[in-house]
Amino acid sequence: MAMLQAIHPLISPTKSFLLLNTHLSKPSRSSILSISQNPSHAKPNSYSSRKVEAIASDVTVGSSSSSEEEDVFVGPTPKNKGESEVVEYDWTEEWYPLYLTKNVPEDAPLGLTVFDKQIVLYRDAAAQLRCYEDRCPHRLAKLSEGQLVDGRLECLYHGWQFEGEGKCVKIPQLPAGAKIPKQACVRTYEVRDSQGVVWVWMSQKTPPNPNKIPWFENFARPGFQDISTVHELPYDHSILLENLMDPAHIPISHDRTDWTAKREDAQALRFQVTERTDRGFAGWWGKESEESMLNFLRFEAPCVLSNNRELTDEKGEKQYFSGLFLCRPSGQGKSMLIVRFGTTKRSPLAKFFPTWYFHQNACKVFEQDMGFLSSQNEVLIKEKVPTKQLYLNLKSSDTWVAEYRKWMDKVGHGMPYYFGHSTISPPKIPAVVEHAPAGLVAGLSAQSPAKGGLGTMYTPNWSNRYFRHVVHCKECTSVVKAFETWKKTLSIIALLSTGFAILVSGRQWKALFLVTTTLCLAGVYACSAAIAFNTTNFIRTHRRF
Repeated sequence: MAMLQAIHPLISPTKSFLLLNTHLSKPSRSSILSISQNPSHAKPNSYSSRKVEAIASDVTVGSSSSSEEEDVFVGPTPKNKGESEVVEYDWTEEWYPLYLTKNVPEDAPLGLTVFDKQIVLYRDAAAQLRCYEDRCPHRLAKLSEGQLVDGRLECLYHGWQFEGEGKCVKIPQLPAGAKIPKQACVRTYEVRDSQGVVWVWMSQKTPPNPNKIPWFENFARPGFQDISTVHELPYDHSILLENLMDPAHIPISHDRTDWTAKREDAQALRFQVTERTDRGFAGWWGKESEESMLNFLRFEAPCVLSNNRELTDEKGEKQYFSGLFLCRPSGQGKSMLIVRFGTTKRSPLAKFFPTWYFHQNACKVFEQDMGFLSSQNEVLIKEKVPTKQLYLNLKSSDTWVAEYRKWMDKVGHGMPYYFGHSTISPPKIPAVVEHAPAGLVAGLSAQSPAKGGLGTMYTPNWSNRYFRHVVHCKECTSVVKAFETWKKTLSIIALLSTGFAILVSGRQWKALFLVTTTLCLAGVYACSAAIAFNTTNFIRTHRRF
Protein backbone atom coordinates (compact mmCIF):
# COMPACT_ATOMS: atom_id res chain seq x y z
CA MET A 1 0.00 0.00 0.00
CA ALA A 2 2.78 2.39 0.79
CA MET A 3 3.90 2.26 -2.80
CA LEU A 4 0.61 3.80 -3.87
CA GLN A 5 1.76 6.96 -2.16
CA ALA A 6 5.16 6.91 -3.82
CA ILE A 7 4.16 7.58 -7.39
CA HIS A 8 0.72 9.11 -7.09
CA PRO A 9 1.63 12.05 -9.40
CA LEU A 10 0.73 9.57 -12.13
CA ILE A 11 -2.88 10.04 -11.16
CA SER A 12 -3.44 13.44 -9.67
CA PRO A 13 -1.22 16.38 -8.82
CA THR A 14 -3.03 16.96 -5.55
CA LYS A 15 -4.45 13.63 -4.42
CA SER A 16 -2.88 10.27 -3.66
CA PHE A 17 -4.04 7.03 -5.25
CA LEU A 18 -5.54 5.79 -2.02
CA LEU A 19 -6.84 8.91 -0.31
CA LEU A 20 -9.14 10.65 -2.80
CA ASN A 21 -11.85 13.00 -1.61
CA THR A 22 -15.30 11.63 -0.93
CA HIS A 23 -17.10 13.90 -3.41
CA LEU A 24 -16.14 11.43 -6.17
CA SER A 25 -18.93 9.08 -7.07
CA LYS A 26 -18.87 5.57 -5.64
CA PRO A 27 -17.83 2.90 -8.17
CA SER A 28 -19.93 0.03 -9.24
CA ARG A 29 -19.02 -2.98 -7.09
CA SER A 30 -19.99 -5.51 -9.70
CA SER A 31 -17.56 -4.01 -12.20
CA ILE A 32 -14.56 -3.84 -9.87
CA LEU A 33 -14.94 -7.39 -8.60
CA SER A 34 -13.62 -8.62 -11.93
CA ILE A 35 -11.05 -6.05 -12.94
CA SER A 36 -8.01 -7.44 -11.11
CA GLN A 37 -8.05 -10.96 -12.48
CA ASN A 38 -9.70 -13.24 -14.98
CA PRO A 39 -13.25 -13.85 -13.66
CA SER A 40 -12.59 -17.58 -13.60
CA HIS A 41 -10.03 -16.98 -10.88
CA ALA A 42 -12.65 -15.61 -8.53
CA LYS A 43 -14.36 -18.98 -8.26
CA PRO A 44 -13.43 -21.25 -5.36
CA ASN A 45 -11.40 -24.19 -6.61
CA SER A 46 -12.56 -27.77 -6.37
CA TYR A 47 -10.06 -28.77 -3.71
CA SER A 48 -11.59 -30.97 -1.03
CA SER A 49 -11.46 -29.58 2.50
CA ARG A 50 -10.62 -31.32 5.73
CA LYS A 51 -10.32 -30.27 9.37
CA VAL A 52 -7.21 -30.44 11.51
CA GLU A 53 -6.47 -29.38 15.04
CA ALA A 54 -4.67 -26.05 15.28
CA ILE A 55 -1.31 -25.81 17.00
CA ALA A 56 -2.82 -23.45 19.55
CA SER A 57 -6.29 -22.27 20.53
CA ASP A 58 -7.73 -19.51 18.34
CA VAL A 59 -7.91 -16.72 20.90
CA THR A 60 -6.82 -13.28 19.80
CA VAL A 61 -3.82 -11.95 21.66
CA GLY A 62 -4.80 -9.30 24.16
CA SER A 63 -8.50 -10.17 24.07
CA SER A 64 -10.63 -11.09 27.06
CA SER A 65 -14.27 -11.55 27.84
CA SER A 66 -14.71 -7.79 27.71
CA SER A 67 -17.01 -6.80 24.86
CA GLU A 68 -14.98 -3.61 24.39
CA GLU A 69 -11.82 -5.57 23.57
CA GLU A 70 -13.76 -7.95 21.34
CA ASP A 71 -14.89 -4.94 19.34
CA VAL A 72 -11.30 -3.72 18.95
CA PHE A 73 -9.28 -6.82 18.08
CA VAL A 74 -9.65 -9.09 15.07
CA GLY A 75 -10.83 -12.47 16.28
CA PRO A 76 -11.37 -15.84 14.59
CA THR A 77 -14.12 -16.31 12.05
CA PRO A 78 -16.95 -18.43 13.49
CA LYS A 79 -16.08 -21.55 11.49
CA ASN A 80 -12.42 -21.35 12.51
CA LYS A 81 -12.88 -21.30 16.27
CA GLY A 82 -10.73 -24.05 17.74
CA GLU A 83 -9.80 -25.58 14.40
CA SER A 84 -8.37 -24.61 11.05
CA GLU A 85 -9.69 -25.51 7.62
CA VAL A 86 -7.08 -27.07 5.36
CA VAL A 87 -7.40 -27.37 1.59
CA GLU A 88 -5.36 -29.30 -0.94
CA TYR A 89 -2.50 -27.16 -2.20
CA ASP A 90 0.83 -27.58 -3.97
CA TRP A 91 2.99 -24.47 -4.25
CA THR A 92 4.68 -25.75 -7.42
CA GLU A 93 1.40 -25.88 -9.35
CA GLU A 94 1.31 -22.12 -9.67
CA TRP A 95 2.65 -19.39 -11.95
CA TYR A 96 5.14 -17.08 -10.24
CA PRO A 97 6.10 -13.59 -11.47
CA LEU A 98 9.78 -13.65 -12.40
CA TYR A 99 10.65 -10.34 -14.01
CA LEU A 100 9.41 -7.45 -16.10
CA THR A 101 9.80 -8.63 -19.69
CA LYS A 102 11.40 -5.36 -20.82
CA ASN A 103 14.16 -5.75 -18.23
CA VAL A 104 15.27 -9.29 -19.12
CA PRO A 105 18.83 -8.81 -20.44
CA GLU A 106 19.47 -9.76 -24.06
CA ASP A 107 23.18 -10.44 -23.67
CA ALA A 108 23.47 -12.32 -20.36
CA PRO A 109 21.67 -14.99 -18.33
CA LEU A 110 19.68 -13.93 -15.28
CA GLY A 111 19.75 -15.94 -12.05
CA LEU A 112 16.53 -15.91 -9.99
CA THR A 113 14.89 -17.99 -7.25
CA VAL A 114 11.39 -19.14 -6.34
CA PHE A 115 11.35 -20.23 -2.70
CA ASP A 116 14.51 -22.38 -2.59
CA LYS A 117 14.58 -23.31 -6.29
CA GLN A 118 17.33 -21.57 -8.25
CA ILE A 119 16.56 -20.99 -11.92
CA VAL A 120 18.20 -19.15 -14.79
CA LEU A 121 16.33 -17.09 -17.39
CA TYR A 122 17.73 -16.00 -20.76
CA ARG A 123 16.84 -15.14 -24.35
CA ASP A 124 18.02 -17.49 -27.07
CA ALA A 125 19.11 -16.54 -30.60
CA ALA A 126 15.48 -16.10 -31.63
CA ALA A 127 14.82 -13.85 -28.59
CA GLN A 128 12.62 -16.59 -27.10
CA LEU A 129 12.60 -16.80 -23.32
CA ARG A 130 14.16 -19.97 -21.88
CA CYS A 131 14.29 -21.07 -18.25
CA TYR A 132 16.48 -23.84 -16.76
CA GLU A 133 17.49 -25.10 -13.37
CA ASP A 134 20.43 -22.93 -12.39
CA ARG A 135 23.11 -25.59 -12.24
CA CYS A 136 25.25 -27.33 -14.81
CA PRO A 137 24.78 -31.13 -14.82
CA HIS A 138 28.56 -31.50 -15.09
CA ARG A 139 29.81 -30.12 -11.77
CA LEU A 140 26.84 -28.05 -10.46
CA ALA A 141 28.26 -24.64 -11.36
CA LYS A 142 25.68 -21.86 -11.66
CA LEU A 143 24.66 -21.38 -15.26
CA SER A 144 23.61 -17.83 -14.41
CA GLU A 145 27.30 -17.08 -13.92
CA GLY A 146 27.88 -18.15 -17.52
CA GLN A 147 27.46 -16.34 -20.81
CA LEU A 148 25.47 -16.45 -24.04
CA VAL A 149 27.30 -17.70 -27.13
CA ASP A 150 25.31 -17.48 -30.37
CA GLY A 151 22.07 -17.76 -28.41
CA ARG A 152 23.26 -20.79 -26.41
CA LEU A 153 23.81 -20.73 -22.65
CA GLU A 154 27.42 -21.61 -21.82
CA CYS A 155 28.70 -22.69 -18.42
CA LEU A 156 31.88 -20.73 -17.71
CA TYR A 157 33.40 -23.58 -15.70
CA HIS A 158 34.13 -25.99 -18.58
CA GLY A 159 32.29 -24.48 -21.54
CA TRP A 160 29.34 -26.87 -21.81
CA GLN A 161 26.61 -25.25 -23.90
CA PHE A 162 22.83 -25.72 -23.74
CA GLU A 163 19.94 -24.63 -25.93
CA GLY A 164 16.23 -25.12 -26.54
CA GLU A 165 14.60 -27.55 -24.12
CA GLY A 166 17.77 -27.94 -22.07
CA LYS A 167 19.69 -30.05 -24.59
CA CYS A 168 23.49 -30.05 -24.28
CA VAL A 169 24.96 -29.21 -27.71
CA LYS A 170 28.64 -28.78 -26.94
CA ILE A 171 31.22 -30.31 -24.56
CA PRO A 172 34.73 -29.08 -25.51
CA GLN A 173 36.44 -31.86 -23.57
CA LEU A 174 34.80 -34.78 -25.45
CA PRO A 175 37.13 -36.88 -27.66
CA ALA A 176 36.74 -36.48 -31.42
CA GLY A 177 33.78 -38.44 -32.71
CA ALA A 178 32.26 -39.03 -29.26
CA LYS A 179 28.54 -38.32 -28.86
CA ILE A 180 27.20 -36.02 -26.16
CA PRO A 181 25.55 -38.20 -23.45
CA LYS A 182 21.76 -37.91 -23.25
CA GLN A 183 21.91 -37.30 -19.51
CA ALA A 184 23.98 -34.15 -20.12
CA CYS A 185 20.90 -31.96 -20.21
CA VAL A 186 19.37 -29.47 -17.79
CA ARG A 187 15.94 -29.42 -16.19
CA THR A 188 13.64 -26.88 -17.81
CA TYR A 189 10.75 -24.74 -16.57
CA GLU A 190 7.88 -23.38 -18.63
CA VAL A 191 7.77 -19.59 -18.87
CA ARG A 192 5.17 -17.26 -20.43
CA ASP A 193 5.12 -13.55 -21.17
CA SER A 194 1.78 -12.06 -20.14
CA GLN A 195 1.00 -8.34 -20.07
CA GLY A 196 4.67 -7.43 -19.82
CA VAL A 197 5.56 -9.86 -17.02
CA VAL A 198 7.46 -13.16 -17.29
CA TRP A 199 5.73 -15.98 -15.37
CA VAL A 200 7.22 -19.38 -14.53
CA TRP A 201 5.39 -22.66 -13.84
CA MET A 202 7.34 -24.44 -11.09
CA SER A 203 5.88 -27.96 -11.24
CA GLN A 204 7.93 -30.76 -12.81
CA LYS A 205 5.05 -33.24 -12.44
CA THR A 206 1.96 -31.35 -13.62
CA PRO A 207 1.72 -29.77 -17.10
CA PRO A 208 1.45 -25.96 -17.10
CA ASN A 209 -2.08 -24.65 -16.65
CA PRO A 210 -2.37 -21.49 -18.80
CA ASN A 211 -5.73 -20.65 -17.21
CA LYS A 212 -3.94 -19.96 -13.94
CA ILE A 213 -1.87 -17.11 -15.37
CA PRO A 214 -3.41 -13.96 -13.85
CA TRP A 215 -5.05 -11.51 -16.23
CA PHE A 216 -5.48 -7.89 -15.17
CA GLU A 217 -8.31 -6.28 -17.07
CA ASN A 218 -7.39 -2.70 -16.25
CA PHE A 219 -3.97 -3.11 -17.83
CA ALA A 220 -5.64 -4.19 -21.07
CA ARG A 221 -7.93 -1.14 -21.27
CA PRO A 222 -7.38 1.36 -24.11
CA GLY A 223 -5.33 4.33 -22.96
CA PHE A 224 -4.24 2.66 -19.72
CA GLN A 225 -0.73 3.84 -18.76
CA ASP A 226 1.46 2.40 -16.04
CA ILE A 227 4.82 2.78 -14.35
CA SER A 228 6.43 -0.53 -13.37
CA THR A 229 9.39 -1.21 -11.11
CA VAL A 230 11.25 -4.21 -9.68
CA HIS A 231 12.69 -4.39 -6.17
CA GLU A 232 14.65 -7.05 -4.30
CA LEU A 233 13.94 -6.93 -0.56
CA PRO A 234 15.63 -8.49 2.50
CA TYR A 235 12.57 -10.04 4.18
CA ASP A 236 10.09 -12.83 3.54
CA HIS A 237 7.38 -12.44 0.90
CA SER A 238 4.67 -12.92 3.55
CA ILE A 239 6.02 -9.93 5.49
CA LEU A 240 6.07 -7.97 2.23
CA LEU A 241 2.46 -8.85 1.44
CA GLU A 242 1.38 -7.86 4.95
CA ASN A 243 3.01 -4.49 4.49
CA LEU A 244 1.44 -3.91 1.07
CA MET A 245 -2.07 -4.71 2.33
CA ASP A 246 -1.70 -2.39 5.33
CA PRO A 247 -2.95 1.14 4.49
CA ALA A 248 -2.92 2.16 8.16
CA HIS A 249 0.87 2.52 8.34
CA ILE A 250 1.17 4.99 5.45
CA PRO A 251 0.57 8.28 7.34
CA ILE A 252 3.06 7.28 10.07
CA SER A 253 5.83 5.38 8.26
CA HIS A 254 5.82 7.64 5.20
CA ASP A 255 5.01 10.95 6.86
CA ARG A 256 5.87 13.80 4.45
CA THR A 257 7.36 11.46 1.88
CA ASP A 258 5.11 13.39 -0.50
CA TRP A 259 2.39 15.98 0.01
CA THR A 260 -0.32 13.46 0.93
CA ALA A 261 1.12 11.14 3.61
CA LYS A 262 0.78 13.03 6.89
CA ARG A 263 0.88 11.53 10.36
CA GLU A 264 -2.00 13.74 11.52
CA ASP A 265 -4.21 11.90 9.01
CA ALA A 266 -3.75 8.56 10.79
CA GLN A 267 -7.21 7.29 11.73
CA ALA A 268 -9.43 4.24 12.01
CA LEU A 269 -10.25 2.45 8.76
CA ARG A 270 -13.27 0.41 7.71
CA PHE A 271 -13.11 -2.99 6.01
CA GLN A 272 -15.69 -5.26 4.42
CA VAL A 273 -14.67 -8.77 3.34
CA THR A 274 -16.82 -9.81 0.37
CA GLU A 275 -15.01 -12.97 -0.76
CA ARG A 276 -13.15 -15.82 0.93
CA THR A 277 -12.04 -18.72 -1.27
CA ASP A 278 -9.35 -21.37 -1.19
CA ARG A 279 -7.28 -19.07 -3.42
CA GLY A 280 -7.52 -15.86 -1.46
CA PHE A 281 -9.91 -13.11 -0.42
CA ALA A 282 -11.25 -9.73 -1.51
CA GLY A 283 -13.19 -6.79 -0.18
CA TRP A 284 -13.67 -3.06 0.23
CA TRP A 285 -11.91 -0.62 2.51
CA GLY A 286 -11.83 3.10 3.22
CA LYS A 287 -11.19 5.78 5.80
CA GLU A 288 -13.63 6.06 8.69
CA SER A 289 -14.09 9.74 7.79
CA GLU A 290 -15.26 8.82 4.27
CA GLU A 291 -18.89 8.10 3.55
CA SER A 292 -18.11 5.17 1.29
CA MET A 293 -15.43 2.51 1.01
CA LEU A 294 -14.04 3.30 -2.43
CA ASN A 295 -11.04 0.97 -2.61
CA PHE A 296 -11.31 -2.66 -3.68
CA LEU A 297 -8.52 -5.04 -2.67
CA ARG A 298 -7.96 -8.58 -3.91
CA PHE A 299 -5.38 -11.15 -2.87
CA GLU A 300 -4.99 -14.12 -5.22
CA ALA A 301 -2.78 -17.19 -4.75
CA PRO A 302 0.07 -17.54 -4.75
CA CYS A 303 1.35 -13.97 -4.40
CA VAL A 304 -0.75 -11.41 -6.32
CA LEU A 305 -2.21 -8.35 -4.61
CA SER A 306 -4.21 -5.64 -6.35
CA ASN A 307 -5.88 -2.47 -5.16
CA ASN A 308 -8.32 -0.84 -7.59
CA ARG A 309 -10.53 2.17 -7.81
CA GLU A 310 -13.15 3.13 -10.38
CA LEU A 311 -14.22 6.76 -10.57
CA THR A 312 -16.52 8.94 -12.62
CA ASP A 313 -14.87 12.22 -13.60
CA GLU A 314 -16.43 15.63 -14.13
CA LYS A 315 -17.29 14.70 -17.73
CA GLY A 316 -19.20 11.61 -16.63
CA GLU A 317 -16.52 9.26 -17.99
CA LYS A 318 -15.27 6.29 -15.99
CA GLN A 319 -11.61 6.34 -15.00
CA TYR A 320 -9.74 3.30 -13.72
CA PHE A 321 -6.85 3.21 -11.26
CA SER A 322 -4.80 0.16 -10.26
CA GLY A 323 -1.99 -0.65 -7.89
CA LEU A 324 -0.66 -4.13 -8.68
CA PHE A 325 1.89 -5.98 -6.53
CA LEU A 326 3.42 -9.25 -7.71
CA CYS A 327 5.42 -10.69 -4.80
CA ARG A 328 7.76 -13.59 -5.54
CA PRO A 329 9.21 -15.63 -2.65
CA SER A 330 12.94 -15.72 -3.41
CA GLY A 331 14.18 -17.69 -0.40
CA GLN A 332 14.13 -17.48 3.36
CA GLY A 333 14.15 -13.85 4.39
CA LYS A 334 14.14 -12.63 0.78
CA SER A 335 11.55 -11.53 -1.76
CA MET A 336 11.31 -9.84 -5.12
CA LEU A 337 8.49 -7.45 -5.92
CA ILE A 338 7.15 -6.24 -9.25
CA VAL A 339 5.12 -3.07 -8.72
CA ARG A 340 2.78 -1.73 -11.39
CA PHE A 341 0.73 1.46 -11.04
CA GLY A 342 -1.58 2.50 -13.81
CA THR A 343 -4.47 4.74 -14.73
CA THR A 344 -6.62 5.79 -17.66
CA LYS A 345 -6.29 9.42 -16.55
CA ARG A 346 -2.74 10.57 -16.06
CA SER A 347 -1.86 13.80 -14.31
CA PRO A 348 -0.45 16.53 -16.60
CA LEU A 349 2.33 17.02 -14.04
CA ALA A 350 3.58 13.45 -14.53
CA LYS A 351 5.13 14.31 -17.91
CA PHE A 352 7.55 16.71 -16.20
CA PHE A 353 9.08 13.92 -14.07
CA PRO A 354 11.39 11.29 -15.62
CA THR A 355 10.51 7.65 -15.04
CA TRP A 356 13.64 7.04 -13.00
CA TYR A 357 12.47 9.67 -10.50
CA PHE A 358 9.35 7.64 -9.73
CA HIS A 359 11.45 4.49 -9.47
CA GLN A 360 13.82 6.04 -6.96
CA ASN A 361 11.01 7.57 -4.94
CA ALA A 362 9.56 4.05 -4.70
CA CYS A 363 12.95 2.84 -3.43
CA LYS A 364 12.77 5.50 -0.74
CA VAL A 365 9.39 4.22 0.42
CA PHE A 366 10.72 0.66 0.75
CA GLU A 367 13.74 1.90 2.66
CA GLN A 368 11.48 3.67 5.13
CA ASP A 369 9.88 0.30 5.95
CA MET A 370 12.96 -1.91 5.62
CA GLY A 371 14.30 -1.69 9.17
CA PHE A 372 11.20 -2.76 11.05
CA LEU A 373 10.08 -5.29 8.41
CA SER A 374 13.45 -7.04 8.59
CA SER A 375 13.24 -7.13 12.38
CA GLN A 376 9.68 -8.46 12.17
CA ASN A 377 10.99 -11.25 9.95
CA GLU A 378 13.68 -12.10 12.52
CA VAL A 379 11.15 -12.32 15.35
CA LEU A 380 8.88 -14.71 13.41
CA ILE A 381 11.81 -17.01 12.67
CA LYS A 382 13.07 -16.88 16.25
CA GLU A 383 9.77 -17.28 18.12
CA LYS A 384 8.41 -20.14 15.95
CA VAL A 385 4.79 -19.58 17.01
CA PRO A 386 1.66 -18.59 15.03
CA THR A 387 1.09 -14.90 14.47
CA LYS A 388 -1.98 -14.81 16.72
CA GLN A 389 0.39 -15.31 19.66
CA LEU A 390 2.49 -12.33 18.58
CA TYR A 391 0.25 -9.85 16.76
CA LEU A 392 -2.36 -7.50 18.23
CA ASN A 393 -4.48 -7.11 15.09
CA LEU A 394 -7.02 -4.29 15.22
CA LYS A 395 -10.29 -4.46 13.30
CA SER A 396 -9.79 -0.82 12.36
CA SER A 397 -6.39 -1.33 10.69
CA ASP A 398 -5.30 -4.98 10.38
CA THR A 399 -8.24 -6.85 8.86
CA TRP A 400 -6.39 -7.72 5.63
CA VAL A 401 -3.32 -8.90 7.55
CA ALA A 402 -5.46 -11.25 9.65
CA GLU A 403 -7.26 -12.52 6.54
CA TYR A 404 -3.93 -13.26 4.86
CA ARG A 405 -2.51 -15.22 7.80
CA LYS A 406 -5.77 -17.19 8.11
CA TRP A 407 -5.52 -18.03 4.42
CA MET A 408 -2.01 -19.31 5.10
CA ASP A 409 -3.51 -21.65 7.72
CA LYS A 410 -5.49 -23.29 4.90
CA VAL A 411 -2.76 -23.70 2.30
CA GLY A 412 0.56 -23.33 4.11
CA HIS A 413 1.02 -27.09 4.46
CA GLY A 414 1.59 -27.14 0.70
CA MET A 415 4.46 -24.61 0.87
CA PRO A 416 8.12 -25.14 1.81
CA TYR A 417 7.43 -23.20 5.02
CA TYR A 418 4.82 -20.76 6.34
CA PHE A 419 3.64 -18.73 9.33
CA GLY A 420 -0.12 -18.70 9.64
CA HIS A 421 -2.58 -17.18 12.08
CA SER A 422 -3.12 -20.38 14.07
CA THR A 423 -0.57 -22.80 12.62
CA ILE A 424 3.01 -22.71 11.39
CA SER A 425 5.58 -24.88 9.63
CA PRO A 426 9.05 -23.31 10.01
CA PRO A 427 11.75 -23.96 7.41
CA LYS A 428 13.08 -27.50 7.83
CA ILE A 429 16.45 -26.53 6.38
CA PRO A 430 17.90 -23.17 7.49
CA ALA A 431 18.92 -20.75 4.79
CA VAL A 432 22.47 -21.16 3.55
CA VAL A 433 24.73 -18.38 4.82
CA GLU A 434 27.84 -17.91 2.74
CA HIS A 435 30.80 -16.64 4.73
CA ALA A 436 33.52 -16.65 2.09
CA PRO A 437 33.65 -13.27 0.32
CA ALA A 438 34.09 -14.92 -3.06
CA GLY A 439 31.04 -17.11 -2.53
CA LEU A 440 28.93 -14.21 -1.32
CA VAL A 441 29.82 -12.01 -4.27
CA ALA A 442 29.18 -14.88 -6.68
CA GLY A 443 25.80 -15.63 -5.13
CA LEU A 444 24.65 -12.04 -5.32
CA SER A 445 26.08 -11.19 -8.72
CA ALA A 446 24.28 -14.21 -10.15
CA GLN A 447 21.05 -12.31 -9.52
CA SER A 448 22.29 -9.14 -11.18
CA PRO A 449 21.93 -8.70 -14.94
CA ALA A 450 24.76 -6.19 -14.87
CA LYS A 451 27.14 -8.83 -13.47
CA GLY A 452 28.44 -6.29 -11.01
CA GLY A 453 28.35 -2.56 -10.52
CA LEU A 454 30.14 0.56 -11.69
CA GLY A 455 33.28 0.71 -9.60
CA THR A 456 33.89 -0.22 -5.97
CA MET A 457 31.06 1.87 -4.51
CA TYR A 458 28.55 -0.60 -5.93
CA THR A 459 29.85 -3.73 -4.21
CA PRO A 460 26.98 -6.29 -4.21
CA ASN A 461 24.89 -5.72 -1.10
CA TRP A 462 21.15 -6.25 -0.71
CA SER A 463 20.85 -3.30 1.61
CA ASN A 464 22.18 -1.08 -1.18
CA ARG A 465 19.61 0.65 -3.38
CA TYR A 466 21.73 0.05 -6.47
CA PHE A 467 21.60 -3.72 -6.11
CA ARG A 468 18.02 -3.84 -4.85
CA HIS A 469 16.64 -1.98 -7.86
CA VAL A 470 18.97 -0.30 -10.34
CA VAL A 471 20.67 -3.49 -11.64
CA HIS A 472 17.20 -4.92 -12.32
CA CYS A 473 16.01 -1.85 -14.24
CA LYS A 474 17.30 -0.95 -17.70
CA GLU A 475 16.01 2.62 -17.40
CA CYS A 476 17.75 3.36 -14.10
CA THR A 477 20.94 1.54 -15.11
CA SER A 478 21.23 3.62 -18.27
CA VAL A 479 20.54 6.81 -16.29
CA VAL A 480 23.30 6.07 -13.77
CA LYS A 481 25.76 5.27 -16.58
CA ALA A 482 24.79 8.48 -18.39
CA PHE A 483 25.33 10.60 -15.27
CA GLU A 484 28.68 8.88 -14.70
CA THR A 485 29.73 9.74 -18.26
CA TRP A 486 28.60 13.36 -17.94
CA LYS A 487 30.37 13.68 -14.59
CA LYS A 488 33.68 12.49 -16.05
CA THR A 489 33.28 14.66 -19.16
CA LEU A 490 32.46 17.82 -17.19
CA SER A 491 35.33 17.14 -14.79
CA ILE A 492 37.78 16.97 -17.70
CA ILE A 493 36.38 20.16 -19.25
CA ALA A 494 36.62 21.94 -15.88
CA LEU A 495 40.23 20.86 -15.51
CA LEU A 496 41.16 22.02 -19.01
CA SER A 497 39.28 25.29 -18.59
CA THR A 498 41.09 25.99 -15.35
CA GLY A 499 44.42 25.35 -17.07
CA PHE A 500 43.57 27.71 -19.92
CA ALA A 501 42.49 30.38 -17.42
CA ILE A 502 45.94 30.19 -15.87
CA LEU A 503 47.84 30.25 -19.17
CA VAL A 504 46.02 32.98 -21.10
CA SER A 505 46.89 36.61 -20.47
CA GLY A 506 43.73 38.39 -21.65
CA ARG A 507 41.37 39.38 -18.82
CA GLN A 508 38.26 38.58 -20.87
CA TRP A 509 39.58 35.12 -21.75
CA LYS A 510 40.42 34.40 -18.13
CA ALA A 511 36.90 35.39 -17.08
CA LEU A 512 35.37 33.19 -19.81
CA PHE A 513 37.38 30.13 -18.81
CA LEU A 514 36.68 30.66 -15.11
CA VAL A 515 32.95 30.91 -15.81
CA THR A 516 33.19 27.72 -17.86
CA THR A 517 34.97 26.00 -14.98
CA THR A 518 32.31 27.15 -12.53
CA LEU A 519 29.47 25.89 -14.72
CA CYS A 520 31.20 22.54 -15.27
CA LEU A 521 31.80 22.08 -11.55
CA ALA A 522 28.13 22.86 -10.92
CA GLY A 523 27.28 20.18 -13.48
CA VAL A 524 29.64 17.72 -11.76
CA TYR A 525 27.86 18.39 -8.47
CA ALA A 526 24.44 17.90 -10.09
CA CYS A 527 25.56 14.61 -11.67
CA SER A 528 26.98 13.42 -8.34
CA ALA A 529 23.67 14.26 -6.64
CA ALA A 530 21.73 12.34 -9.30
CA ILE A 531 24.03 9.32 -8.95
CA ALA A 532 23.64 9.41 -5.18
CA PHE A 533 19.86 9.63 -5.57
CA ASN A 534 19.96 6.39 -7.56
CA THR A 535 22.39 4.53 -5.32
CA THR A 536 22.11 5.83 -1.74
CA ASN A 537 19.60 4.60 0.79
CA PHE A 538 17.13 6.88 2.53
CA ILE A 539 18.16 7.56 6.14
CA ARG A 540 15.30 8.43 8.47
CA THR A 541 15.86 11.51 10.62
CA HIS A 542 13.59 11.62 13.65
CA ARG A 543 12.09 14.96 14.51
CA ARG A 544 10.60 16.33 17.70
CA PHE A 545 6.96 17.35 17.70
